[in-house]
Amino acid sequence: MQRIHVVGGGLAGLTAAITAAESRAQVTLHEAHHTLGGRARTSDGPYLTNEGPHALYRRGPHWTWLEQRKLLGTMASVPPLEGTRFLFRRGGALRRTPPLAMLRLARRSARTAPVDTDFLSWATGQVGEDGARAAAHYMGVALFHHDPGSLSAAFVQPRLRRATALPPEAHYPVGGWAQLVDRMASLAWKLGVRIETADRIGPRDLASLRDSGPVIVATHLDSARTLLEDPSLTWDSGRTALLDLALRTRRGDPFIVSDLDAPGWIERFTAQDPTLAPAGEQLIQAQIPLAPGTPRADAVRRAEDLLDLGFPGWRDRTTWRREALAAGRTGAVDKPGTTWRDRPAVDRGDGILLAGDQVAAPGLLSEVAFNSGIEAAVLALRLLGRTPRETPRTAEAP
Repeated sequence: MQRIHVVGGGLAGLTAAITAAESRAQVTLHEAHHTLGGRARTSDGPYLTNEGPHALYRRGPHWTWLEQRKLLGTMASVPPLEGTRFLFRRGGALRRTPPLAMLRLARRSARTAPVDTDFLSWATGQVGEDGARAAAHYMGVALFHHDPGSLSAAFVQPRLRRATALPPEAHYPVGGWAQLVDRMASLAWKLGVRIETADRIGPRDLASLRDSGPVIVATHLDSARTLLEDPSLTWDSGRTALLDLALRTRRGDPFIVSDLDAPGWIERFTAQDPTLAPAGEQLIQAQIPLAPGTPRADAVRRAEDLLDLGFPGWRDRTTWRREALAAGRTGAVDKPGTTWRDRPAVDRGDGILLAGDQVAAPGLLSEVAFNSGIEAAVLALRLLGRTPRETPRTAEAP
């Protein structure tokens, strides 16, 4: 009997493996690391950090897919706004509200935003330059890009609407994303998926896997390009500096500081999930997008400037610190004239399928990984002549 092989044990790979196994296909998942999760791994304690400020947005087929399988677990929502400080840097000073023009823009239908025009130009025509620039910089939270205003208006506008929705769509797995990964891995195992960790697949291995059935490559796009020896597997992504801090708790610290003078974001993750740090401490993460060629130190200085404004005395309260650079690891971004359909296709032909957060599937952030994993599994099942279990439709949210 033919077998489906999934290369990569992150969210896309686990989603593909579960979807295929639910239709009683034989599935083997190959993960190069000793643990599953990809970028959804959570570090070991006492500070439970993720690789970037992860969140699940409560809309779209990925949420339905997880909910139907009872994989969501306990999710933390954004703390009540009336009891939480959400601050914005505008003109070098902290303010409690963003420009009214930015809020007006966020209510505009995404269907009015053109594909062929950059977001800043289109938004300026809608609400004026100040509101447009503030909205573009605000979108650093969901795009991890140094210049969101240069991207397609049709790409940015639906994400602006979702990132400013009330009640907030963002939710967080309590205890970190490893909890979600563990639930997904447990379900995959119960469905009969053979999980092979510390199993690095190279181009020579790929041919033998292909002999036994379809192969779903669910890795970072750079890794897929090397594995498949296909130079066409490229797409633009962001480059972001990450600064994780543990601070001794101080009453009055904000939940979020959003930089509207340039893309940047600081979030106090223990505001919604106190289990991420020991009692008396709080876990904070800053993410500052970087232009190509800009050194990480420049972004770290910007993050420290934001911390000086929003978290007085943070240096004296710091009990732990970590810096990192996420280059090309923050999902796809679409330039003017392109949509998600123009990204590398899921179906590569000859029984090879692609999944991940930079391929031709809709969604915001990790939603692309879930959606492409579902689609890849459905296509693999059809190659085996099997009828896939009904899955949620993957459509771009308005």
